[in-house]
Amino acid sequence: MLFPDYRPRRMRQNAAFRRLIRETTLGVDDLILPLFAIGGKDVKNPIDAMPGHYQLSIDHLVKTAEQAFKLGIPAVILFGIPDKKDALGTQAYAKNGIVQRAVKELKNKLPDLLVITDVCLCEYTDHGHCGFVEGKTVDNDASLDLIAKTALSHAQAGADMVAPSDMMDGRVAEIRGILDGNDFSRVPIMSYAAKYCSAYYGPFRDAAQSAPQFGDRQTYQMDPANAREAIREAAMDVEEGADIIMVKPALAYLDIICRIRDEVDLPVAAYNVSGEFSMIKAAAKLGWIDGQKTMMESLIAIKRAGADMILTYFAMEAAQLINA
Repeated sequence: MLFPDYRPRRMRQNAAFRRLIRETTLGVDDLILPLFAIGGKDVKNPIDAMPGHYQLSIDHLVKTAEQAFKLGIPAVILFGIPDKKDALGTQAYAKNGIVQRAVKELKNKLPDLLVITDVCLCEYTDHGHCGFVEGKTVDNDASLDLIAKTALSHAQAGADMVAPSDMMDGRVAEIRGILDGNDFSRVPIMSYAAKYCSAYYGPFRDAAQSAPQFGDRQTYQMDPANAREAIREAAMDVEEGADIIMVKPALAYLDIICRIRDEVDLPVAAYNVSGEFSMIKAAAKLGWIDGQKTMMESLIAIKRAGADMILTYFAMEAAQLINA
């Protein structure tokens, strides 16, 4: 169709027309809020690079989750900051660990809120890597038992869903097996299937105190140059029993979200990560961009690429705008 027979501006001339033909919508139901749990009482440590976000003691974490739930946000994902760390990350799977206690309190106070737990070891190990370290090498197979034990401890605490983010080969099958073997077959797995070794994680690593103490994570997180590998990773996790496939980060990997959406018939999640959040906040503070409009445009882009749900630090701000 060519001008003048086709005039696309006809359908853009006012807000009602634009709403009528809008192809992609963002709803509060699409949002998942990340939260950082820390020990103590009445603790609310600001995260400098992530304005509006904090390391929260459980009392404050419950209050924040309650605010999110009242806005209609259906789910939160928890990250834990332990009181002590060791080589095996034992606080990750301790019965009375920080995440386990936070899950119990959230489910007690907000039983209808979905509580998802990040399953990894990096916040809990003194070396900051996501698995068992032998010398300077992260041992994949030796890490699987620790990761599975962590997922099981979260389920035993009452988590509605577990989300392994470690990128060890075979961890989804290991988790599915231990959950099913302990009468937690109802607990789904949201797999960080295509998690890239990204520079966009910087603010998160400060917030979660999880930066590696030597080397980097290139031996287990994905090379940002690779796309076909992401399809193989996603397919492997589907075969191993994942219920949701996640891409992380989101904005620099919209093509990956789109390709996985085309290849996988499971729900697809995308993690709008800390660096993506912080850049928008910093530019808005300097007056270079309209922060709210850029936030919403970014989230719509992630949905348009094919994500069914978005983990985002913008969740509460976006929900307020959507509900207005």
